[in-house]
Amino acid sequence: MIVGTAGHIDHGKTRLVRALTGIETDRLQEERTRGISIELGYAYVPVESANGTGPAATLGFVDVPGHERFVHTMVAGATGIDVTLLVVAADDGVMPQTREHLAILQLLGVDRGAVALTKIDRVDAARIARVEIEIAALLAGTPLQGSPVFACNSTSPDDAGINALRAHLHAWAAGEANARQAALRSELFRMPVDRVFSLAGHGTLVTGAVHGGGVTVGEHLQLMPAATDVRIRSIHAQNQASDHAMAGQRCALNLAAIARDEIHRGDWIADPRALLATTRVDVRLRLSARAAPLRDWAPLHIHWGTMHRQAHVVLLEDRDQGDGQLVQLVFDAPVCAMCGERFIARDSAATHTLGGGVVLDPDPPQRRRRSPARLAWLGALEQLATGAGIGPLLQQAPFGIAMAALQRYCRRAADRIDLPPDAQRIITREDTVVILASHWQVLREQVITSLHSWHERRPDEPGVDSGRLQRSTLPALATGLWNALLQDLLDDGSVQRVGAWWRLPGHDHAPPERERLLLERVLPQLHAGGFDPPWVRTLAADFGLTEDDVRAVLRRAAARGELFQVVPDLFYAPARIAELAAIVAQLSQASGAVDAAAFRDAIGLGRKRSIQILEFFNRVGYTRRVGDQHRPRGDLQWNAARD
Repeated sequence: MIVGTAGHIDHGKTRLVRALTGIETDRLQEERTRGISIELGYAYVPVESANGTGPAATLGFVDVPGHERFVHTMVAGATGIDVTLLVVAADDGVMPQTREHLAILQLLGVDRGAVALTKIDRVDAARIARVEIEIAALLAGTPLQGSPVFACNSTSPDDAGINALRAHLHAWAAGEANARQAALRSELFRMPVDRVFSLAGHGTLVTGAVHGGGVTVGEHLQLMPAATDVRIRSIHAQNQASDHAMAGQRCALNLAAIARDEIHRGDWIADPRALLATTRVDVRLRLSARAAPLRDWAPLHIHWGTMHRQAHVVLLEDRDQGDGQLVQLVFDAPVCAMCGERFIARDSAATHTLGGGVVLDPDPPQRRRRSPARLAWLGALEQLATGAGIGPLLQQAPFGIAMAALQRYCRRAADRIDLPPDAQRIITREDTVVILASHWQVLREQVITSLHSWHERRPDEPGVDSGRLQRSTLPALATGLWNALLQDLLDDGSVQRVGAWWRLPGHDHAPPERERLLLERVLPQLHAGGFDPPWVRTLAADFGLTEDDVRAVLRRAAARGELFQVVPDLFYAPARIAELAAIVAQLSQASGAVDAAAFRDAIGLGRKRSIQILEFFNRVGYTRRVGDQHRPRGDLQWNAARD
C-alpha cells in the first residue's frame, strides 16, 4: 500500500513521516538547508501480519512538498497513491495549500485517508478542539468526510498519537488485498516515471508508482511516448529486491540498453499494448466553482501521471451542464493517456488549480469532433470509465472496434476483456475486430442491397469487383474488415464470386444468342493464337463484322472474366495468360524480378508486346514495377491473384 502526504508548507509532513518510519525523506542538501521539501521523498517500512508471524507486506510513504510553487511535484507524488495522509498543523489550522491539496486529491479519485493534526505541543487543548472543528468542516461533503483524526507530536519519541496513527496505517496495509487492487493488477502494466538516475554498475533506473498490471524481470516493455523498447534488468518493489512488481506498489526498474538522458519525468514505462502517443485527448473537465468559464483555445497546465504539459482547450460542448464539460486537449508534443485516467488542470500561469477530470478518448479525431455520433461515443466511453463495461461502447460502433484500440480503452489484454454475449470477433489481416452481431448483420444486408441494385442497373454484367462494390456500399469501412465481410457472405452462400466479380446467387448474365454464337467462333482462334492472338481488326475481317461490334462483344466477355484485355484491341484466352504468368514467376525465381528483355526472349515475341503484357500484370496486381524490373507480389499464384 502507498500512502501519500498532503498539506500546507511547514505543517510537519516530512517530520511526521520520519516519526512514523524512522526514515529521513529530505535527501537534497537544499531541502535540509531551507527546511522545506522540494522533491518527492520516499520511505518504506515492513507491515506486521495480523497474527504476528512476520512481514506480510510493505507500507510505502510518498512525502510531497507543500509550497505552492511545487504543486506540480505534489500532483506527481499523489498520482497512484492508495491512501492520503492529510497533515494540518495545530498552530496554523487549515491553510490555502491544505485546501488545494485536498481538492487535488478529490480530483485524482483518492477516497481513503486519515488526518494528522501535528504540532499539538505548541498549542493548548482549546486550540486543538477548534482546529478539529475546522478539519471536520473542511472534509464535509468530500470522500474523506469522517476520516479519523490523530493528534500527533512528531518530536516526542513515544507519542500516543503517532503510535495510534502508525497502527491504523499498518492495519490498512495488512488488509490491502481487496477488489480494487485485484482489478488494477489485472490491467496492462504501466508506470509513470517520477525519477530517473544512474548507479555505477547498474545503469539506468526509473522509479514510480505502478498504476496497473504487473511486470517481471526480463520482460520487454516500452518507454512512451518515444516508443523505445526497454528490457527490465532488475526490480526493487517497495524498496526490496524482487522478481516482479505490481499495481499498488512503488518500484524502481533497472532498464537495459537505454541512457539516462533518454528518459524524463512524465514518461511512461508500459506494456506495448497499453499506450499510444498522441497530441489530442478528449476528456471530461470539471472546473471549480471559482473558475471562469472555459473558452476555445484557452491555455491550461495539465497534470496526469507524473506529466506536466501545457495544452489548449477545444470545446466539444458549449457549456457546463453541471457535471463538467467535454473538451479536447491539444498538446504541442506527444503525450500518453488511457481511458479513465484522472488529471489536474491549472491556469495558464500554473498558479491556481482550476479543476480536473477524466480522460475519455486518448486518440480522438481532429474533424467532426462535435458531431452527435462523436458525442455519443464519448458518452459510451464515460460509461466504460465508470465501470459499465464495453456494451454501450460497442453499441456506438457500427463498424466494430479493433482489438488494439479496445485494449487501450479497457486497459486490459484481449483475453481479460469481458465481451457481451452478442459480440463477435472478426479476424482480419491487420487485427481482430469486435462487433455486435446486430451491427454485423446490418453490414451484410447493406452489401446484399448494393449488389441487388448493381444487377438491376447492369443486368448484362457478371457482377462488380470488390473495390467498386466497397466504394458504393461502405467506403469508410477498413479494407481488412471489408474483405472479412465479403468472405462471411461467401461462406454462407449469400453472395457468389466468379473470378474477380461478386454477384448474388441466381444472377443470370448470359450473353444474347447472337453474341454467344460469335464467341464460340472467336474463342478457338484466340486459343490457337497462343502468345500472339489475332487483333480485333483481323477477327472482324475474318467474320465479316465491324470492328466496333467485335470489340464490344470481346469487352463484355472480358468483364465476365472469360477473356483478358491486355491492350485496347488485343484479347487473350485465360489459359494463355496463366502460362505467361507462370513464365514470369519462373524467370523471377533467381533475382526476385524479371525485365522486358528476359521476358521477350522467353515468349519469343517482340519487345513492345512483352512490355504490354508485363504492364498488364502490373495493372491487375500480379506484379509491381520497380525501376525497369517487374517483381511478383509475394508468393501469389496467378489464380490467387485473380481471385
